[in-house]
Amino acid sequence: MKGICILGSTGSIGVSTLDVIARHPEQYSVVALTANNNLDRLFEQCLKHRPVYVVLLDQAKADEFTLKLKSAGLTGIAVLRGAEALEQVASLPEVDSVMAAIVGAAGLLPTLAAAKAGKTVLLANKEALVMSGSLFMQEVTRSGARLLPIDSEHNAIFQCMPANYCAGHAALGVRRILLTASGGPFLNRALSDLHDVTPDQACAHPNWVMGRKISVDSATMMNKGLEVIEACLLFNLPPEQIQVVIHPQSVIHSMVDYVDGSVLAQMGSPDMRIPIAHALAWPQRFDSGAEMLNLFAIGQLNFVAPDFERFPNLRLAYQAVKAGGVMPAVLNAANEAAVAAFLERRLPFTGIPQIIESCMERVSQRPADNIAAVLEADGETRALAESDIKNRG
Repeated sequence: MKGICILGSTGSIGVSTLDVIARHPEQYSVVALTANNNLDRLFEQCLKHRPVYVVLLDQAKADEFTLKLKSAGLTGIAVLRGAEALEQVASLPEVDSVMAAIVGAAGLLPTLAAAKAGKTVLLANKEALVMSGSLFMQEVTRSGARLLPIDSEHNAIFQCMPANYCAGHAALGVRRILLTASGGPFLNRALSDLHDVTPDQACAHPNWVMGRKISVDSATMMNKGLEVIEACLLFNLPPEQIQVVIHPQSVIHSMVDYVDGSVLAQMGSPDMRIPIAHALAWPQRFDSGAEMLNLFAIGQLNFVAPDFERFPNLRLAYQAVKAGGVMPAVLNAANEAAVAAFLERRLPFTGIPQIIESCMERVSQRPADNIAAVLEADGETRALAESDIKNRG
């Protein structure tokens, strides 16, 4: 039986992970769950899965949750608090696999801690890899950690790679990666109407059920831009060999084009339990709970080239990965600040790429040769982005 730590257990990925694990109780035991705000869901998870540890960032919430567990007779669960506790549980000796599902930059340090400790890292937090880049991959190599991608696209690519492929290595015979994207809710909306879209409209994804931040990223296609950067690192390819393809049905999750002309595609229903189950069971397979794909109901598959005028964030992501250094971290930090402002109705939808581009032009480029440099660029960018947002009135 393998011990698992789920960083971000109350989010959509965390919930889906626990659903898959519950189908195979003989193979996994839950060692640690971590959460931010959703104490009710975390309590339900504790009742069902009985972790050894729970981590909350806020002291008051941790105290409240301790009392709640005690009142329910769950005295065997230790409640830890603070960011350092996230790194602690990700490195525990009894943890074999770490599901890295904390959204945004907050997931960087605990995910990196898991890699340093040589764990099997199930990577759902794309921002951690985007920010730290080669530093993260170096730690994976140094420690002997196993890195398995959870994003549906990167997991699909991984499945289409040669047998026994290891993330971070070059795959012989690969000509390019075809990274599919749904196009989000505004694929066919008039450009003149995008300024006035609301957060609820941006979060109404046509195919996937996701958190609000990642849903906005899908609407702007920053999600795909971050995935381009991630794909360059995971599969050791330059950005010129990563091609984004808009595929509205979200049935083909990505493809690998080989030099002999073969194109391998991974297909499935738009259900995150599929890549989660693949990574949990790898190199075997087991039931995910997802519905069987019905090709007759789908009828047809469509493919469209992305429009950089409609999706400027995708253009900015390609610029960031080509620039290297701290620029991917700048891109990510500016996007997180801008998306948060949009969700709080302090910034229009079309203001998101404007804030990002402004930050990329003004934050000085420098090497990302240590985590301190990455975090410094992250903090500088967030302060600059917030200032720009406030100055827009």
